[in-house]
Amino acid sequence: MQKSTLTFRLLVFMLFALLTFSQTANAAPLQVGQSAPLFQLQAHDGDPISLAARRGKGWTVLYFYPKAGTPGCTTQACAFRDAIKLIRDQNAEVYGISTDDVKDLWAFHQQHKLTFSLLSDQDSRVSEAYGVKMPILNMAKRWTFIVDPNLTIRRIDDDVDPALDAKRVAEMLKQLQAGSAQ
Repeated sequence: MQKSTLTFRLLVFMLFALLTFSQTANAAPLQVGQSAPLFQLQAHDGDPISLAARRGKGWTVLYFYPKAGTPGCTTQACAFRDAIKLIRDQNAEVYGISTDDVKDLWAFHQQHKLTFSLLSDQDSRVSEAYGVKMPILNMAKRWTFIVDPNLTIRRIDDDVDPALDAKRVAEMLKQLQAGSAQ
């Protein structure tokens, strides 16, 4: 009995050490004012989407989420769907990014009648570049980035409420464009 308890404790310690190391081994976190890491990902419909192609075309909202079809992710996606006019009226486009494959994103997009692109980051490279990849798991944390037309990060939200994110983004876009937010 004691041997199994010791083995369990050793495994817990090793897992804790691995998680701690994996969090500190990443590059420095992105900051407001930095250039957004460029990427090209496949959208839910199979089309390639390049962040570089957005340069000079308006504001870009990148929201990372863990898994299509889960309750929080569904709430967040539907909130963006419902607020898309407010966001697009501010010359901004929304992209949801997860590590789901294109097939799963297509089904999620169709099921909830989403009106913006979902992007597949199956290898987690973009999630890693933005500092949102969960340690060990091939999933993204729920973070939202607002990027200006010059592809500079203007807002990072790492404390996202799925139900309120879209409305907060719409309000923040107004403030950023008016020059009253940092």
